[in-house]
Amino acid sequence: MKRRIAILLHEAENPAALATFGVTGMAEVWREHGHEVVNLFGTSGDPDADLVFVHVDVSEVPEAYLAFAARFPRAVNGRVKDIRKSTFSAHLLGRQDAWEGPVIVKSDRNYGGYPEARKGITRLDGRGLRPLFPSPSGYTVHGSLQDVPPEVFASPDLVVERFLPELEDGLFHVRSYQFLGDRGGCVRTASREPIVKSETAVARMPARPHPEVLALRERLGFDYGKFDYVERDGEAIILDLNKTLGVGRGGGPLILEGRRNRAEGLYAFFQWGAAPGVTGLTGADH
Repeated sequence: MKRRIAILLHEAENPAALATFGVTGMAEVWREHGHEVVNLFGTSGDPDADLVFVHVDVSEVPEAYLAFAARFPRAVNGRVKDIRKSTFSAHLLGRQDAWEGPVIVKSDRNYGGYPEARKGITRLDGRGLRPLFPSPSGYTVHGSLQDVPPEVFASPDLVVERFLPELEDGLFHVRSYQFLGDRGGCVRTASREPIVKSETAVARMPARPHPEVLALRERLGFDYGKFDYVERDGEAIILDLNKTLGVGRGGGPLILEGRRNRAEGLYAFFQWGAAPGVTGLTGADH
């Protein structure tokens, strides 16, 4: 059955940015399957669709967007409001905390606060638009709490966390679990650098999502997204939550296959009787 799918975007989103979003590639798959896909910028339109995909690329989704999404028969990520690190991190530190290991300084907002800056949304300290990091992933690692400048602790835009890397054979590893509905997978990325990024990766391999990560997804109400985490002593340590994924680098067959697989996860939402679960996940889809 043909469906009408609406993608809900921030009213200040630059239309040119759509090419950088993973949802745009998935929309191509949905159109190939005969469905209609429309983009909605802001909440002024009518809820004329079978399903709305909430893709508001800011860390704190304004209540008006969630209320608008609730008017549709079904909403993807209609319950996900705030992904700032201060809302989910279990390893935040204050200046006076008793921690003697290394620490990492991050932005509280997702992706360094750059999505907000591009939409004209001021920093949390109210002092302009310019993010406090030179790049979205330009976080800094310090040997101890005492090495962190005092102004970091005074800034609402920054958080300090215990630095708890997943080390093996001299390499740093980060696991990324991506999903939509009942489709998804996890990849473990290795780097020689403590801040693991795609451009510093030296190896990637499929992995099984940790049960604690799957449980967190259910608890936070995520239908679509990416959770970055590490494993230490059998425990999953969450590093970052993302609900507006970027397009995967390159166009190789694995990237395209993973995108297509995740796109088909939307069809679980067409079973109107119940929300999709997180079963049937593989380790190779990314």
